[in-house]
Amino acid sequence: MEEQLLTLLKQENKAYSVSELEELLQLGSLDELKELMKTLNRLEDELKVYRTNKNKYMLFNNSNLKLGRMIGNKKGFGFVDIEGDIDVFVAPSNMNNAIHGDRVIVEIISKKGADLEGRIVRIVERKLKQMVGEYYEKNHKGYINLDEEKVKLTIEIDKKLSLGAMPGHKVLIKILGKKGNNTYHGQVLKILGHKNDPGVDILSIVNKYGIEDEFPEEVLAAVAKLPEEVREEDKFGRKDLRKLVTFTIDGADAKDLDDAISYERMDNGNHHLWVHIADVSYYVKAGSKLDEDAFLRGTSVYLADRVIPMLPHKLSNGICSLNGGVDRLAVTCEMEINPKGKVVSYDIYPSIIHSDLRMTYQAVNEILEQDTIPDGYEPFVNILKGASELAHDLRQEKMNRGYIDFGIDEAKIIVDESGEAIDIKKRERGTGEKLIEDFMIVANETVATHIYFLELPFVYRVHGQPNEEKITNFISFVKQLGYQVGVKVDDLHPKTMQKILASLSDKKEFHILSSLLLRSMQKAIYAKDNIGHYGLASKYYTHFTSPIRRYPDTTVHRLLRTYLFENHMDHGTTTYWENRLDALCEHVSQKERDAVACEREVDDMKKAEYMMKHIGETYEGIVSSVLSFGMFVELDNLVEGLVRITDMKDDQYTYDEATFSLKGAKNKRGYRLGDRIKVMVANANKEAKTIDFVLVPDEKKENNRPEKQ
Repeated sequence: MEEQLLTLLKQENKAYSVSELEELLQLGSLDELKELMKTLNRLEDELKVYRTNKNKYMLFNNSNLKLGRMIGNKKGFGFVDIEGDIDVFVAPSNMNNAIHGDRVIVEIISKKGADLEGRIVRIVERKLKQMVGEYYEKNHKGYINLDEEKVKLTIEIDKKLSLGAMPGHKVLIKILGKKGNNTYHGQVLKILGHKNDPGVDILSIVNKYGIEDEFPEEVLAAVAKLPEEVREEDKFGRKDLRKLVTFTIDGADAKDLDDAISYERMDNGNHHLWVHIADVSYYVKAGSKLDEDAFLRGTSVYLADRVIPMLPHKLSNGICSLNGGVDRLAVTCEMEINPKGKVVSYDIYPSIIHSDLRMTYQAVNEILEQDTIPDGYEPFVNILKGASELAHDLRQEKMNRGYIDFGIDEAKIIVDESGEAIDIKKRERGTGEKLIEDFMIVANETVATHIYFLELPFVYRVHGQPNEEKITNFISFVKQLGYQVGVKVDDLHPKTMQKILASLSDKKEFHILSSLLLRSMQKAIYAKDNIGHYGLASKYYTHFTSPIRRYPDTTVHRLLRTYLFENHMDHGTTTYWENRLDALCEHVSQKERDAVACEREVDDMKKAEYMMKHIGETYEGIVSSVLSFGMFVELDNLVEGLVRITDMKDDQYTYDEATFSLKGAKNKRGYRLGDRIKVMVANANKEAKTIDFVLVPDEKKENNRPEKQ
């Protein structure tokens, strides 16, 4: 009945009552009517069908309804973040009691250009489950001051449910129920520590995003039973590659080594590349407690002073990690690649490897960029130089097809033993880093291509084409700055983005404009249906190369074992995965977003913490954005702070929307995106994660110089 019902609802974009559906489907018995109601209820739960306030049913995807996550604002309005689509603005009057983090259904009520406005018609999943805040007492009652400022609620805690929390403690709480208007009962689930204790600041953010920082006892008990080294029975059915020269290249502080490589130059002039990936799914069996926990986590989380791994250390740093000098199980993608960067033949198989050396990016960069050879690397110099030539060929091939390199800088926050930020630097991205990136991309593409043409259910990493209106708005913005990009927006091939970036590459504010263009793009997600990866200009792409830290990669390995190594491609197997993968992809995509948001919030907090020790000091920076209330200035170490318009005392400034600049009554040019200026740190607030700058006196003399005519 489901197929008939969905076919009927697809025919017209309208809602039907149960009696109308009963008549159209020509149902004649009470049992058939019961089956119809049962099917409608299930499809409604699965968000395939929507039931209106008048109890009529319509196809979810054929309506003006969209499913997304609410991003609240402390001023009362919000945006619904819709996966693979543009955000929808929701006015305070249309929030319908939705709060930040809720999973909601939004109805589109207005469209102006690329901007959508909507109203919340249903809260699918309530965020009000577990939240983090500071415990305090008032009038002999316990309360929680929530860390999430976008959620304005009063949470009252009964002393019997406080776990003995004291004022100043950061706690994880559970919402028990509503007490009154905007007031809820709560229960303390965990005391994280006093707000001033070392590490509690990051722990509070981690718990806010529902990220578990400890493993359950049953998971640790299961891990304890796993071997610490490769056993004889583990080698069965694997290609023995232990005599092949193999090595890893990672950061000096990395402990979970997912990937190793081998390289040889072939007699025909082609490149021979082996990409060996840790065989995590061999140890993490489907349906086990270890697997269930890894699925719930979805990903490892990399923070300023710690890593919260997806798998316990015995796996992530031990038997699964491709450590040097020991045998390890792997899944190998072996490729022959011609000088044009094209894969001409390949094989994918389970293997056993032995890494000869744990290389670091720094040492590899010394060899490839400075022609100096660190101790112990002498036997590998020629291999690395040949591998570097292959990386160049692969990158050139990607560029030729439209690969978009935004060149976005990232900050690396240095912390001391107590976790306090003591320095901030730009992350290096040298030849060694790019080499590994290129090798991982070609392995991911090769695996995805192979499974795609077998027409089997799979997990793809997809990145949709950008919204045309968003790119048009970006180009209009660039024109206001006085720059021409010379592209046709009606052609949204990745090469169009390449041309835009190339036309701006020599501009002083290039990295800011590049970031803005990146924000105009869709987000990459995991999906069962392949639409390609726009940013990589790749028709077939997956995540195969990091199963220690990403559950999608672990799933890809499990599918490879099922389909290729064990040859299970029967109808029952494919149907099982066909039914399972949509929900899996949605879950791991959300966990990835949670991890990224957590990492960014920790970075913002640590940047503010670092700048608290530099109040009163002067820095140079670039104006990174201009808004009606002031301008953000980015320092050379990528710390960003706000110069408020109310603190600009030397003139009367107003925001000029046409030119995205602040113009003064006397200083007509004012300040605009890309201006290089001097600022002083006026204030920094670790809790609020904010940094305030003021202009350095006399800086205006530079900006008041007459412009060349």
